[in-house]
Amino acid sequence: MNDLKMISDCMISSGYGKEVVRIYKIIRKSIVDEGLYKLGLERLTAAQINKMDWEMLDFKIKNWVYAVKIAVKTLFLGERILCDYVFTSETSRESCFTAITKDSALELFQFPELVAKGKKSPEKMFRILDLYDAISELWPEIEAIFWYQSMSNIRAQAVSALLKLGESVRAMLTDFEAAIQKDSSKALVPGGGIHPLTRYVMNYVCFLSDYTGILSDIVADWPLPPHTALPESYFDSSLDTEDDGASSIGVRFAWLILVLLCKLDGKTSLYKDVPLSYLFLANNLNYVVSKVRSSNLRFLLGEDWISKHEVKVKQYSLNYERMGWSKVLSSLPADPTASIPLDATKECLSSFNTAFETAYRTQSSWVVTDSKLRDEIKISICRKIVPVYREFYDTNRAALSGERNVEALIRYSPDDLSNYLSDLFYGMKVSGTGSSAGNSSHHSSSSH
Repeated sequence: MNDLKMISDCMISSGYGKEVVRIYKIIRKSIVDEGLYKLGLERLTAAQINKMDWEMLDFKIKNWVYAVKIAVKTLFLGERILCDYVFTSETSRESCFTAITKDSALELFQFPELVAKGKKSPEKMFRILDLYDAISELWPEIEAIFWYQSMSNIRAQAVSALLKLGESVRAMLTDFEAAIQKDSSKALVPGGGIHPLTRYVMNYVCFLSDYTGILSDIVADWPLPPHTALPESYFDSSLDTEDDGASSIGVRFAWLILVLLCKLDGKTSLYKDVPLSYLFLANNLNYVVSKVRSSNLRFLLGEDWISKHEVKVKQYSLNYERMGWSKVLSSLPADPTASIPLDATKECLSSFNTAFETAYRTQSSWVVTDSKLRDEIKISICRKIVPVYREFYDTNRAALSGERNVEALIRYSPDDLSNYLSDLFYGMKVSGTGSSAGNSSHHSSSSH
């Protein structure tokens, strides 16, 4: 730097000011261009970008996000410092720096805008956000380095790129919502498990929540359409929906999840078994809540949102239990310890055996994917059925001991019922229950 300044001062004092500026521009521009080339930054047209397959474009975007920081903070900043050091005249400084960096800087910040204007697809969302984040983070340096009036178009290009990237993100969010609403898949999820749409939407939204800061800027002045107004009770009371920033994107995420839940509710009509439809809703809503709780969505939607939807999961589970096991419970007498005629006892046992075997056979292929929810439902069912059956069993076993074919009447001991119920919700279809209490115990023990 000292040598360059000495050469410049000497030539200018000798009357060769124009020559030193011209040569300086040529040499330094070639060095900057070479530096950008080594960073893998190249000039691309809109047509070239649109023709690229996603893997190549993805690579180009990731490389740009990495390289732009070096280009701005090292190459362009370095040239600005060098120009200011070598030349005393402000006119020479501006002239040289503009000639050296203007074209390459314009091309550099045109790339994100060309990407934003290209074809839109869900997988591009996160790369678009990366581009937006890179420019936003570098904006103070861009503004400081290219502050000359002659370089205002570089600042304008960077701003234009940000605006186009923001528009692209909003368009993709709109398309994403529309895709959820238009989902028309009729395929039943085996056993009432997690629907592929639930997994896709929640994984996508969780990834989006990692970009909360950027998205808050993008959607701050982009309200939901009037027909998508959400009830206040849908949010945590601590979420001020009048504020910009995090609350705005929180409302957007809440709306996307509500659209998903409404779509899932409509898919319950595909199930012929009403209890299974409630199990389907419990599984899917529980998955949604667990994804919210384990991601940044937890801070955006709030603990109150999570608590309210956990209550809904419980309601769906109770509806499943009520409709799936009501016949089993109703087959037992209201007072299981009361003394009733022998024939009535036999009839109760026969009805219970039939109801339990039907329920078990039907539900043996049903699934609860979350282990905690699975255990809660099984424990709840056991508490409703097994104690009542145990009292009835203990009250009448002695009276039936002298009957012929007693094993056909008393097919299950209370422990057998517990064993059978513990085998539920793994999605493994079984042919049926044992024909006797002894066989039942052996079956349940082996299956464990």
